[in-house]
Amino acid sequence: RPAEFRGWPIPDVLRSGDHQRVDRWRRAQALARTIERRPDLIAARGGLNAEDRALLEEFDLTGD
Repeated sequence: RPAEFRGWPIPDVLRSGDHQRVDRWRRAQALARTIERRPDLIAARGGLNAEDRALLEEFDLTGD
């Protein structure tokens, strides 16, 4: 698989072929985007649960 597409780097996880890890990465990306764009939705759920926090940490998307 190509390392980049139209000048954009392709994350290694997407090129790995590990479908379970790709699904986890996609979920983490969705959470990170929601936190950035709509933190009110996260707050309405009562915040992130432990699994979601661990997922963000796994892919270094905690924003720290």
